[in-house]
Amino acid sequence: MRNALTKPVIQQFYKFAVVGILSFAVDWALLIALTELFHVDYLVSTSISFIVSVALNYALSLKFVFPHRDDMSRKREFTIFAILSAIGLGLTDVLMFVGVTVLNIAYQLTKVLATFCVTWYNFFTRKKFLSATE
Repeated sequence: MRNALTKPVIQQFYKFAVVGILSFAVDWALLIALTELFHVDYLVSTSISFIVSVALNYALSLKFVFPHRDDMSRKREFTIFAILSAIGLGLTDVLMFVGVTVLNIAYQLTKVLATFCVTWYNFFTRKKFLSATE
């Protein structure tokens, strides 16, 4: 078991998780503030908070999680990151709509569940398309 926990991919996922927790804290706080304090529709709040947290996540991921690929320009790297993030936003919005509007689950709980699902998509797609390590 100890060997499994020291594998590079597991170490990389730990770093990804820490960055994700920080990004989620920003995402969550902004979602709640926009929805509760400013009475913005939960789907609009979800999109805005997601985009802000993705910008933070991008900066932290480049610095701490995914080594830059020498065979890829920063412009191409950002473009791929933005496309993957847009897909993640789409998944989040669909999950939020289904959870809140269709299943009548509180938007706060739905956001946690959606984030959990989209986190896995984010890690594996970013690792595949953006990481210099395998």
